[in-house]
Amino acid sequence: MTTRVAARPTVATERDTSPLVSLSIGSPLGPLLLVAAPRGLRAVHWQAKLPDRGDDPPPRGPRSGTSAAHDALRAAAAQLAAYFAGTRTTFDLPLDPLGTPFQSAAWAILRGIPFGTTISYADQARRLGDARKARAVGASHGRNPLPIIVPCHRVIGSGGALVGFAAGMEAKAWLLRHEQAVAGAACAGPSNQPKRSWNQRPLSVS
Repeated sequence: MTTRVAARPTVATERDTSPLVSLSIGSPLGPLLLVAAPRGLRAVHWQAKLPDRGDDPPPRGPRSGTSAAHDALRAAAAQLAAYFAGTRTTFDLPLDPLGTPFQSAAWAILRGIPFGTTISYADQARRLGDARKARAVGASHGRNPLPIIVPCHRVIGSGGALVGFAAGMEAKAWLLRHEQAVAGAACAGPSNQPKRSWNQRPLSVS
């Protein structure tokens, strides 16, 4: 997966005053709120899961932020649309997530999991150098600000169970089945490529 993380990732404990811009887009799993800073895409929120912000909505539109932030939003919106349509399997975006050093290392492992495949939490912990840190790895997924693009949905339980996803297990199952269908069609050849519909119903967890 080709993603470009800011040269010096922003640490969550730092005071961050970057101007932010946001954009809401549709998806088969409901609306997504994209948030970008000058150095890249900062977050992808499941909009239905956001708390009511009252009179303090996220900044949006051309009146705030920088041209680089707006470019990141436009690129993310286009690439996510292509992902959901089944015509894109990797992302090429500048990313600027907020995280601790351990979280940033865990997210880097996620970005290396190929489209249409999965690993376990224990596998990811071993790749980080300590198989005993599977629980900490799971916690880092809960703090992943860039779901789908940094694909924590591709990590499952050691026995194959779908666990630990902010948008819910049906969303995680939908993403995995979507990727498996697209990857399978690609292996079968272009004549068998399915037409993906944003109106398809989310698949239930088996």
